[in-house]
Amino acid sequence: MTTMELRRRHARTTGIEIRRARATFEPSTLNRDARTVEAVIATDSPVPMPGRIERLSIVPEAVALPTRMPLIDAHNQGSIGNILGYADNFRFDAGGRLWAMLHIRDDHAFELVADGILTGVSIGYRVQKFTDRREAGTGQLVRTVTRFAIVECSLVVVPADENALIRSKTMEDDEVIEPGTETISENPGNETRAEVNAQIRSIAQSVGLGDDFANRMIDEGRDLLHTRAAAFDAMQRRNVNISTVRVGPSGDDPAVVHERMAEALACRATGTAPSDAARPYMNMGFADMARLSLQRAGVPGVNMMGREELVTRAMHVTSDFANLTTATGNRILMPAYTAAESRLKRLARQRTADDFRPMSLLKLGEFGKLAKVTEAGEVKALTTGESVEGYSLDTFGGLFNLSRKAIINDDLGAFARWAEMMGRAAAETEADQLVALLTGNPVLSDGVALFHASHGNLAASGDVPDVDTLSAARLALRRQTGLDGVSPISATPKFVLAPPELETTFEKLLAELAAAKVDDQNPFTGKLTLLVEPRLTDAAAWYVFADPAILPVLEYAYLSSAPGPQLASRDGWETLGREFRVVLDFGAGAVDHRGAYRNPGDSL
Repeated sequence: MTTMELRRRHARTTGIEIRRARATFEPSTLNRDARTVEAVIATDSPVPMPGRIERLSIVPEAVALPTRMPLIDAHNQGSIGNILGYADNFRFDAGGRLWAMLHIRDDHAFELVADGILTGVSIGYRVQKFTDRREAGTGQLVRTVTRFAIVECSLVVVPADENALIRSKTMEDDEVIEPGTETISENPGNETRAEVNAQIRSIAQSVGLGDDFANRMIDEGRDLLHTRAAAFDAMQRRNVNISTVRVGPSGDDPAVVHERMAEALACRATGTAPSDAARPYMNMGFADMARLSLQRAGVPGVNMMGREELVTRAMHVTSDFANLTTATGNRILMPAYTAAESRLKRLARQRTADDFRPMSLLKLGEFGKLAKVTEAGEVKALTTGESVEGYSLDTFGGLFNLSRKAIINDDLGAFARWAEMMGRAAAETEADQLVALLTGNPVLSDGVALFHASHGNLAASGDVPDVDTLSAARLALRRQTGLDGVSPISATPKFVLAPPELETTFEKLLAELAAAKVDDQNPFTGKLTLLVEPRLTDAAAWYVFADPAILPVLEYAYLSSAPGPQLASRDGWETLGREFRVVLDFGAGAVDHRGAYRNPGDSL
């Protein structure tokens, strides 16, 4: 098989045409320490290609170059193990040559280049614009590439060729023929236009592209070379754009429709904007959705039923409508619950419980210091202290009723008011538990109250908040020690908790003010976050807390299977309509004393 035949076969199977030539290395630029050598990687010399002669325009405006491109082994892009280094520092000279600095990281390849054994360089590039012309006398087709992008550079083993460098060209993806150029047959003088057209139709038929592709090639006057390239590109696009089936919830999935209807009802009740998926259901009321639920359940005669019968049958025949009201209630309840959450939750750490049994929190103490090990001495085991605190979950609940009349009348306002009130009630319940825990000053496992002088977290006397009293609180936290009573833990204050009566005082105290002198500067500016809790009935007492993620003092928990308030519903028994029950499984406890400080305060 001849070299030209090998090139044609390679182009047909890979879409890459190989041009073989000798690279020009500049021996004086070889640097063994830096492992670099400068080489000419492209020239404007003509290169024989199948069916034509090709020239590259080696000028800056014609070549799109990256800052750096990979240097690989013989165009083998299948593995990172074939990367030999990289090429950069590209420059053009007046002789129509493109130079590059080759950084060869592979030892074997570098030695072959240094010894003059390996002289082949090949560039991979993508043609963007070209012009074709026929040479006078010989009729030879000459293509001048006027715009192309180089994408990679390879070291290859090639025979010497004085006319050009080694270059590799990828298939033309976005061919643009400049105005005024003529598309000419691949085999000038040997085939008539009719014969070329017949071969174009044969190519289109053999790869399954049909008459439309063949007619387009013929109308554009394409030669066989262009036709084969276009056919190859079309086959690649056809293989890439394989039809795929995406598995996901369909628009008529009952569960999906159920969620969209619940969202639409909740948005109508609260006046919020729906998602695009829920928008088609915004004009549907309870009766309309009851009709849809009955139709999905296969109940006959639905279209003949009135509003009252639709609602009554839907509540008793299918669970879809009952679940719809519950889902809608949840969508209204949860935002109200979240908006009403107490600031005290920011001071506590959250966890979950598997059941209602008392939870024990084991606090491990510090290891202390490492002991010096003498020569031939033993490493002594370290011990740590421990302490256990505990609390358990309680269940809180409430009921409300959505009357049959409200459902038939599509009274979403009443439904929203009840659901929002239950959400706020759940948040209030949590807040009350946390406030009662904090102000009740519970006794810990050491037999001492949470805030006590022996814990070092209670001010000796009540003081009005100012820089001095805040400094005392910070110092008390910094002086806290581990369970061994010796190792410092240096708790860092992060939050100030105060009743509404002290809100303005602390805002002034923590504000950023331009001090006239150094002594007047506020050391707490930007370091503490003020939290105001209206449930604190002592108008003078205030607290300082460390970050609960680092040193928690309070902790609250939900049942792991039911975090937050849980809404359930059933058919009304004593009253007609739907009964809704809100249940909250919640508990809170004090788990450590070292991350908080209390000042009883003083009257202002």
